[in-house]
Amino acid sequence: DKRTLIPSNRRQYLAEIAIQGQDMDTHIEDQAELATLAQACYRSLGKLHDPLLPEPLTPYSSDTTDDADASMQQLRQNYMQALDGLSEESLQLLRHWPQLQGKYMEAEYHYQVRGREYAGKNFFTTLSHTELPKIALPRTRDWGEQLRFMLKENLPGRFPFTAGVFPYRSTTEDPARMFAGAGTAENTNNRFHFLARGQSAIRLSTAFDPITLYGEDPSSSPDIYGRIGMSGVSVATLDDFKRLYSGFDLCLPNTSVSMTINGPGAIALACFINTAIDQQVEKWLHNNSKWEETEKYIQQLYKNQPQPTYRGQLPEGHDGLGLGLLGVSGADVVDAETYQQIRHDTLSQLRGTLQADILKEDQAQNECLFPIEFSLRLMGDVQGFISNNDMHNYYSVSVSGYHIAEAGANPVTQLAFTLANGFTLVEYFLARGMHIDEFAPHLSFFFSNGLDAEYAVIGRVARRIWAYAMRDYYQANPRSQRLKYHIQTSGRSLHTREFSLNDIRTTLQALYAINDNCNSLHTNAADEAITTPTEETVRRALAIQQIINREYGLAANENSMQGSFLIDELTDLVEASVYVEFERISERGGVLAAMESLYQRRRIQEQSLYYEQRKNDGSLPIVGVNTFVTDSDVEIDPCDAPLIRSTAEEKDAQVRDVAAFKSLHAAAAKDALKSLQECAAGEDNVFAKLLDTVRVASLGQITSALYQVAGHYRRSM
Repeated sequence: DKRTLIPSNRRQYLAEIAIQGQDMDTHIEDQAELATLAQACYRSLGKLHDPLLPEPLTPYSSDTTDDADASMQQLRQNYMQALDGLSEESLQLLRHWPQLQGKYMEAEYHYQVRGREYAGKNFFTTLSHTELPKIALPRTRDWGEQLRFMLKENLPGRFPFTAGVFPYRSTTEDPARMFAGAGTAENTNNRFHFLARGQSAIRLSTAFDPITLYGEDPSSSPDIYGRIGMSGVSVATLDDFKRLYSGFDLCLPNTSVSMTINGPGAIALACFINTAIDQQVEKWLHNNSKWEETEKYIQQLYKNQPQPTYRGQLPEGHDGLGLGLLGVSGADVVDAETYQQIRHDTLSQLRGTLQADILKEDQAQNECLFPIEFSLRLMGDVQGFISNNDMHNYYSVSVSGYHIAEAGANPVTQLAFTLANGFTLVEYFLARGMHIDEFAPHLSFFFSNGLDAEYAVIGRVARRIWAYAMRDYYQANPRSQRLKYHIQTSGRSLHTREFSLNDIRTTLQALYAINDNCNSLHTNAADEAITTPTEETVRRALAIQQIINREYGLAANENSMQGSFLIDELTDLVEASVYVEFERISERGGVLAAMESLYQRRRIQEQSLYYEQRKNDGSLPIVGVNTFVTDSDVEIDPCDAPLIRSTAEEKDAQVRDVAAFKSLHAAAAKDALKSLQECAAGEDNVFAKLLDTVRVASLGQITSALYQVAGHYRRSM
């Protein structure tokens, strides 16, 4: 029973979070009203020249017995009662506000994030010599309005982080994180280097082919062969991962890697970590004059068969890092003490994100391998390993709403289901005995941005709900209260008819995301409705966000949506709708119990059907599709568009290389897989064991071994 994963006394967590959020809205309005009343009394007392009037927001001393008339005494009493009703938090916010305003009027800003100092200018000078503030401040002088703003919105980087989790945007790197993957590891590596060219920060996002996503090895079997490298990269061995990320130092502070993979996510992460460690071993061997000796060892190891190589020419900017230890593990070429030190240093430096969100797979995308219970165990084991090995810069889960939206959910349902899934993972990790601040900072989120109005505030609402729940419901620390998220523009909004217009749709969606201070952003290419995008269309897609960030004048300001009546209203409406959905899910026993009755899938399907009906009858206008349709088809017919597909030679090479890997490690794999099964049957950390297993076993071998212990995923009916 899936529901046993969450203790019975915790099954109402979503309803309780909803009630707390609704109560907080009431509390904020009460506090704002008291603050307005206190100021009205204070101003009146000032006009009456009250000789005992204290400093603003400060109570009278205990002795106020003077000869003041009855009206002044009543005003004093009303002022004191209003102050007494204000919480300590409210008083501190109001008292600190003038000082905070002053900081944003200074020429430069300074702040710290986890001990690192950041500095910059508070104003941007336009071509017209206008001094544009990076952070615009509310002009109201009313204490109630000021307090309402600080409790519901506040400035970027300040609780409840409605406007953003950092005080300012980064000046050293753009939010661009472009999703890429097609064909072989070498093909995708080439695309990565193309996307990284000229970028100050290397933000890679990896798309895997269906064979990898379903945990299989490439083979000549008809149901597998045709999908090798289709719409994603084919990787089945540690050597594939080494080729995939070669030429990028994975431990540099300006490099991070996201992997969009769920069912076999823990296996992919084990390969990624081994890849990063072996890169650092390779560097150590060069720096300590050990490389020639290592090369001789590798040549001897492969004297009777070809050594794995990079299949093709290295792309521009590729320095060869990561290719030296193809076919061998770093653990085999340095002593144990050196390897452990390199391993420790590597784990502490790695930056990136593993998606591994099995809940949305059951609800929307269908790429589940193992039963939900075992899949959640793997997620917990990954987080346990991350916590125990000081991987402070790595996100163990990307709680994903994107695929929920792509399956048909509207923006409010996407947000509600995603946050509900996030809180469910929180409850599961807590049930495993982890402390909230041990894992909450390692959770990230992933949303789709379409063109509906609600997408303009999806980040604002998510950050506010998460912050209040973390602080007040879970008593988490400030770092855990900050919800960070990635945006990908809507793939569902891309159309094959007049597909060049898709760039315009993507531009508007990207503008939503950047205005809302998303933490990273992928902009879809126009031809993704037809094929894996070409370099030309990817260049335009990346340029969309570069132009917004570099050329769009208002992007110099970092809180341009704050203060808008519409945005404020929309934020409140969406927040209220999310809480209503929380209550619906809670009535069904929580997220896991609702999944058993297919509640989430039904809601998504109903909303998908509604969208398609509106599109087909024309009541939802889509230019070039159902309105303003061109009379003559002047663009490329989708059937004639250039399609990116793996060649037969590439597929054959991948099948051959995986078979060679399995042959070379056959004996070691047998023992490693048996040890993995014993671990999975017991209570030890399965992910820690996977780190050793992936050195000698392929993806398909590992999933097959785990199936024998954990079983296969079966959907509730």
